Amino acid sequence: QVQLVESGGGLVQAGGSLRLSCVASGSTFSINAFDWYRQAPGKQREWVGSISSGGRTNYVDSVKGRFTISRDNAKNTVYLQMNNLKPEGTAVFYCKALNALGFYWGQGTQVTVSS
Repeated sequence: QVQLVESGGGLVQAGGSLRLSCVASGSTFSINAFDWYRQAPGKQREWVGSISSGGRTNYVDSVKGRFTISRDNAKNTVYLQMNNLKPEGTAVFYCKALNALGFYWGQGTQVTVSS
């Protein structure tokens, strides 16, 4: 089992930055990759990006150049650095961990971008 706890959300003005954290506990040695997702009000959950065990990252086109995912394996933590946030970026952000048995979700952290 893997437990995930996100933090770092809050209220930010458009053009501002936030860094989200996702701390993993439990069977962290088994995690192959992490994903970040977001769910805007009234919309489906959307994949934002991922980071592999080797540190390779991928992003949805809409955040390329603005968002960066990184991980600190010693702290079992994954980060999502978000720069130049847009008003339409208001969403709940979720962390997801994958291992050979399946996947696990965190509870989410709210990001509100004001215009």
